[in-house]
Amino acid sequence: MKKFGRILVLAVVLMVTASLLFAAGAQEQKKVVLKVGHVFAATHPWQINLEGMAKDVREATNGAVEIQVFPAAQLGGDRDVAEGLRLGTIEMGLFGTGALQSLDKRMIIEELPYAWETREKAYAAMDGKLGDALDKVMLEYGIVGLHYWESGYRHITNNTRPINSVSDLKGLALRVPEAEMRIDTFKQLGALPTPLAFGELFTALQQGVVSGQENPLATIYSSRFQEVQKYLSLSYHIWGSGYLGISEKAWKSLSAEQQKILVENATKWGLKCRQDIASSDAEYLAMLKKDGMQVNETNFAEFQNAVKPVWDKYEKEYGAELMSLVREYAK
Repeated sequence: MKKFGRILVLAVVLMVTASLLFAAGAQEQKKVVLKVGHVFAATHPWQINLEGMAKDVREATNGAVEIQVFPAAQLGGDRDVAEGLRLGTIEMGLFGTGALQSLDKRMIIEELPYAWETREKAYAAMDGKLGDALDKVMLEYGIVGLHYWESGYRHITNNTRPINSVSDLKGLALRVPEAEMRIDTFKQLGALPTPLAFGELFTALQQGVVSGQENPLATIYSSRFQEVQKYLSLSYHIWGSGYLGISEKAWKSLSAEQQKILVENATKWGLKCRQDIASSDAEYLAMLKKDGMQVNETNFAEFQNAVKPVWDKYEKEYGAELMSLVREYAK
């Protein structure tokens, strides 16, 4: 009888152990890995804040959701990542909305030239009705918007001359992203816009394929463009967000609680990214000057007036509803 009791106890122990092992295995199987790609260097604020977000999400989900961050176009250029999100072959991406123009032209509306005189107006738009409208556009392509981070105000660099007025841009070969509205903007300003993937830009500047480019200060500095560019003209011609999105396929692989944690941390670190970009502009500018760049201001009002035909063209393409949202927040 005692022997039977011992056997029964042993059987119970084995059953409990097996159940625990099975539960642990099942828990391990539920782990979700989300790869997120962007084109900027590992020193850029996007990378730093994505790493912070990944750490917080991992801790909040007890390791069940792991975000792996890939800078410097390791998962491909902006268009590659955007297409990957659409197809569900890449889980997450962070990019300027201009990169999403390959999916839908409406996504670049926030980058209308000289739309945002202050960051605060842009933030209100992207956190408000304009951001909501663009999120609905992306859902049509199987992409869920998590938050609008910041890329920053864009400025012009080149090796030919300082850009003080519109006439200084005439005939200047300027690299621009592969985005129709950016090309139209610089054509209107008299430059020779040359679409190139960001990963090709440093070499193109180094070899003189193009004379200049336009990007935010954080991007200019972290990409070391000061090594191959002489003049920096503070034009503030475009404010750009950083769209953080996840493929609908990856989104649906998360539990409701995990989705909530992801959105909360995307927002938390997105707000910190905005703060980092805005507060670091003066620091980046000082470092670029120290590295030898010649810096000048541009005639803002002259440039703003010169791009009015671009607004007229895209009013017809985007429709009155979206354009009215831009104007509502920009006024």
